[in-house]
Amino acid sequence: MTETVLITGTNRGIGLELCRQLSAKGMHVIATCRHASKELKDLNVEIIEDVEVSEPTSLAKLADTLKGRNIDWLINNAGIAGGIGLGDIDDAAVDSFIRMYRVNSLGPLLVTQALLPNLHEGSKVGIITSRMGSIDDNDSGGSYAYRMSKAAVNAAGKSLSVDLKPRGIAVAILHPGWVRTDMTGHGGLIDPDESASGLIKRMEELTLDTSGGFWHTNGERLPW
Repeated sequence: MTETVLITGTNRGIGLELCRQLSAKGMHVIATCRHASKELKDLNVEIIEDVEVSEPTSLAKLADTLKGRNIDWLINNAGIAGGIGLGDIDDAAVDSFIRMYRVNSLGPLLVTQALLPNLHEGSKVGIITSRMGSIDDNDSGGSYAYRMSKAAVNAAGKSLSVDLKPRGIAVAILHPGWVRTDMTGHGGLIDPDESASGLIKRMEELTLDTSGGFWHTNGERLPW
């Protein structure tokens, strides 16, 4: 039977590449996004638009659309970036903090909660985070909003791994690497295809025994 994977944030970058590679592997891909790009539309995947991961009303509509359908993998990829340094935190920056927290931290939790009826024993949940959310690994400071939002989603992922384990659902907290995408201004060390390939391997290797771990796309275990 063909496995089904739902991925958020799929119109470009890592999400788009995950769709491409998982579809090529024979999985049925449900690609969710706010607005589908031409590149996404060119893939042979099921697309659901107008999905805002930080809005419970939007996610309730998504859950209703998918009612009764099984999801084998749920990959929470949608996210936003932004650098806010010490001395930059004014009223406008506070709004940016809140927006980043809603999308990066609450988003994966809200999506997983909304689609919990679609998950089953043996399903896997992936949360695409960043090693910038690691407190122990922080040796450069700055990027307050982004770091804090990713540390928060790491905490959410760990709690999800505990809460979902009795249901037979495993959770992986995954750093995609520093990837050359629009989000990074095409700076970085690896391309989206390499990042996505590693993320898929981490999901394939994920078991209930390893659930709740924090991994680099290359397989390295990351510190909290």
